[in-house]
Amino acid sequence: MKKTNLIACVAAPLMIAVVLLLAGAPSVTANDQASATSAEVKIDNFSFGPQTVTVPVGATVTWTNLDDIPHTVVSTDGVFKSKVRDTDEKFSYTFTKAGTYSYFCSVHPKMTGQVVVK
Repeated sequence: MKKTNLIACVAAPLMIAVVLLLAGAPSVTANDQASATSAEVKIDNFSFGPQTVTVPVGATVTWTNLDDIPHTVVSTDGVFKSKVRDTDEKFSYTFTKAGTYSYFCSVHPKMTGQVVVK
């Protein structure tokens, strides 16, 4: 490839980017990237893992019981409440408002967790 062709191949896209930037084209930042719209919490060995998850508004959190005994997922403020979940059963909830949601297992109240919605 000739030197002039190489320069043209590199310079043309750069010039287009400069023109778009000067014309006020919107820029994309890391904050514009889509956030995860779901999170998984495993119930195992009498604990929720991870104990705290952080998700954006509109995200769905799914809890899966991996223990050999039944558990529940109940928010302390009454926002969500699962039925008793046996081994491999799941419970999901979609968070529509920002806030911190603490929860526990009503069968084993020492099991606690938290969902932070931003």
